Amino acid sequence: MSHSDCGAPRSYHFASAFVCGLLAFSGFARGLDSSVTAAEARISFLNDVEPVLTKAGCNVGVCHAKAGNGQNGFQLSLLGFEPLEDYEHLAKESRGRRLSTGVPEQSLLLLKATGTLPHGGGVRLHADSPEYRILRDWIGQGAASDIEQAPSLVNVEIIPPEGTMPPKSEQSLQVIARFSDGSSRDVTRQALFESNDPAMAEVSPQGNVHSLDITGKVSVMVRYQSRITVFNATIPQGASVNSLPEASNFVDEHVFANLKALGVPPSPVCDDATFLRRVTLDIAGRLPTNDETQAFLASTDADKREQWVDTLLRSPEYADFFAGKWAALLKNRRDDTSDMVANFAFHAWIRDSLLANKPYDQFVRELLAATGTVIGNPPVAWYKRVKEPKNQLEDVAQLFLGVRMQCAQCHHHPFERWSQDDYYSLAAFFSQVGRKPSGVRDEDLIFHKRGVAQFVNMKTGQPRKPAALGDEIPEIAPDTDPRLKLADWMSSPTNPFFAKSLVNRYWKHFFQRGLIEPEDDIRDSNPPTNPELLAALEQHFITSGFDLRALIRAITTSHAYQLSSIPTPDNLNDRQNYSRYYPRRMPAEVLLDSIDQLAGTQTDFPNLPAGTRAIALPDNSYNRSSPFLRVFGRPEGESVCECERVQSSSLAQSLHLMNAPDIKAKLGHANGRAQELAKAESSPEEKVRELYRVAFSREPRSEEMTLALEYLNEPRTKADGSALDAQQALRENLQDLIWALVNTKEFLFNH
Repeated sequence: MSHSDCGAPRSYHFASAFVCGLLAFSGFARGLDSSVTAAEARISFLNDVEPVLTKAGCNVGVCHAKAGNGQNGFQLSLLGFEPLEDYEHLAKESRGRRLSTGVPEQSLLLLKATGTLPHGGGVRLHADSPEYRILRDWIGQGAASDIEQAPSLVNVEIIPPEGTMPPKSEQSLQVIARFSDGSSRDVTRQALFESNDPAMAEVSPQGNVHSLDITGKVSVMVRYQSRITVFNATIPQGASVNSLPEASNFVDEHVFANLKALGVPPSPVCDDATFLRRVTLDIAGRLPTNDETQAFLASTDADKREQWVDTLLRSPEYADFFAGKWAALLKNRRDDTSDMVANFAFHAWIRDSLLANKPYDQFVRELLAATGTVIGNPPVAWYKRVKEPKNQLEDVAQLFLGVRMQCAQCHHHPFERWSQDDYYSLAAFFSQVGRKPSGVRDEDLIFHKRGVAQFVNMKTGQPRKPAALGDEIPEIAPDTDPRLKLADWMSSPTNPFFAKSLVNRYWKHFFQRGLIEPEDDIRDSNPPTNPELLAALEQHFITSGFDLRALIRAITTSHAYQLSSIPTPDNLNDRQNYSRYYPRRMPAEVLLDSIDQLAGTQTDFPNLPAGTRAIALPDNSYNRSSPFLRVFGRPEGESVCECERVQSSSLAQSLHLMNAPDIKAKLGHANGRAQELAKAESSPEEKVRELYRVAFSREPRSEEMTLALEYLNEPRTKADGSALDAQQALRENLQDLIWALVNTKEFLFNH
């Protein structure tokens, strides 16, 4: 992530919009009426000038922010987080040429901002605006600094803090700043506003929120100086919700209560065939077999869905599938052949942990506090890939806490309360990780170095001792591994991030969208769409002893998960409240395995036993040998972000499915399903049924059966026009039918 896009929202980059539509000023409590003299209204650099520069967009990454290297030698701190530096740059740098205290109107700062002189950032202020007068009067008063004397900002309050907004309605927000001297004032005009979902609600620079026609919950982040607050709005649809599926557990209670409050009726619960295919893909990363489909559809057991979930969770395919997910997130990369031992060992440890249902907190503890060599202790492999304490803290925070700390290395986090001190205090937990050669090329022995754990803040030069985010850590003795204390804090039932991050991540795995989106960006300014449900999932996970299988079982046995993906007229626009199942394309590995399963073939991978499925691949190196995995977006394991996996469709994918050599080879394989069905004694109808059961976990509909039989019975001719042998013609027709099924959306998507 570059500094220039390190969190600066759209409203910062396009702040010039606000100066084009300035409203009548109603802001400062002390007033800035033209009749007030400069002596009567002393302008504060800290509380007046700095907010004007921020609102005008002067100190964002693409303009003069130091994080973006500034423009033409003029640098400011990002969003005004370092006012002392800003004052130095503005008033003293370049021999003070930017300000003219004798003739304020001739100050370079004002001439550029108003467009009187050429300015790459365009017009930022109008000469008749209150913001212009603030800067002019401050310069005229001597451009003094009051950073040490001015009352500091204590908090910011939004009025109202929440509200219900019907579609196409408006709500005006008011922002009140409270200072250390007990004073308060209206700073609506100086505050910055940003909607977390502009498709649901737009907000003007003046704080006027306009709701659109998408139902759900939307938030507007409000920033003034270094403080953030949030306005939460509910946009109801208001449809009548007369009946709801029976709640099977606490998940349903919270999902359906939210739908009822919003007036969004859910789709009905899906049929058995849809559920069987959906949950098998989501838990085991594969299609149900023909025999499994027949047995499940024939069963009359009332709890057969719960039984099947339990069967899947005990299966090795579950461990294979989720091990692939975690291996990519934990950067189990192979960049050299010497990495192979570490890659295989680390992947096997992850898989075995999942197969044994190791508690999640124990899994994380073993990873963070790993010592020794890869052979003796495979999670040490993580330290091979993530070597620097700064990278370690960033990955741990994002992956296991859902907190993105990268920006805080250089400046105060623009959307959060985390500072540089928080960043380096978290890095201090990894400051005593020692390394020495193990005797194996490129493999280190990891150990704890005895000593005082601390990490130097690169900006202040001051050492920082280990400290958790928003919490205190007792003094750590020199002979105690700080990573163990970090693991203790993370797995505590009172930790506000650890369990929440995991349940949100797994919720997204099964529902396509997290309760907090993105799933690894948990912060006050990005609230969940259903906070009650998230809290219930978090508590269930903690109470279960961080049991991953119990969490998955609670999610997949809920009726909310089992809703049909077919929308109704009343929930067609819903995309965050789970009134229906949101279809999504199969992941690359799952799709490759599914094509193999339908075609009756297997893909061979180097250095792995024959029959190894794509979901069981230990690292990223197999992407290079598989055009299919590359085209369909299998991640390389370069980051801890789920966004590395490509889930969108592309023309290259369509072309690959239609005519790529590997697909053709699978369809025409000598021992493939088309060949076997052509030789089988079963009827044409049964051949079609088998294909549909494997591809879709259902029987073909009457019109599908009729069309398929007509095609299978079509004669085929050779190049010379003579008729093909009947069995060969049937085999080629079966190949075409399988090809057609593979290219349907019903096959390519989990629905």
